[in-house]
Amino acid sequence: MRLVDRLRGKTTTEATGSTALIVGLGNPGREHAGNRHNIGCRVADRFASAHDLRFRRRQNDALVAPGSIGDARVIVAKPQTFMNLSGRAVQPLIKFYKVPLDRVLVIFDDLDLPFGALRLRERGSAGGHNGMKSIVERLGSDDFPRLRVGIGRPPGRMDPAAYVLRDFDTTEEAELGALIERAASAIDTFVADGIGAAMNKFNTQGIRQNDQSDRPA
Repeated sequence: MRLVDRLRGKTTTEATGSTALIVGLGNPGREHAGNRHNIGCRVADRFASAHDLRFRRRQNDALVAPGSIGDARVIVAKPQTFMNLSGRAVQPLIKFYKVPLDRVLVIFDDLDLPFGALRLRERGSAGGHNGMKSIVERLGSDDFPRLRVGIGRPPGRMDPAAYVLRDFDTTEEAELGALIERAASAIDTFVADGIGAAMNKFNTQGIRQNDQSDRPA
């Protein structure tokens, strides 16, 4: 069933009724577009495109694609600050659109999940992710949902900071389309049914058994 049909079939209370802010983290500029660190932006692009939402304007240091999906108002945002200043874009958007924190979903790359894994959480610390650190600091709270997209650990002794700023390799790129589609579907579920339903449906998909990285992030 399409997201728009699911939302139309719900009461305002069941569908939560409030605006959802979907934030895809990354670094601005064409030179960074294919980087591992920019997977959040790529997922946001796919979700917006699937629902004919266009990034037509810049607002509060972010490109925003506002619109409606069924009865839900949705704002998709891509901060145009560099990653470690993401909070400077996100906090004013939350305030301007009066978005409850439980209707904010931040999508970002995670080194501690194997490539292809998705992990949704209702809340949690920023872990070692600079974009999330900036958002948590600006909000003064880590009580908001997030979607972690696994990019795997760097090979050998490569510096993680250098690894996330490299493009995906050829093998990864071949699988990336399916991963991005799955992540966009997780956002559909979040918008229509909330973070709990999204966690139940997507946290078990593509995640390595006995993964020891199940920590708040």
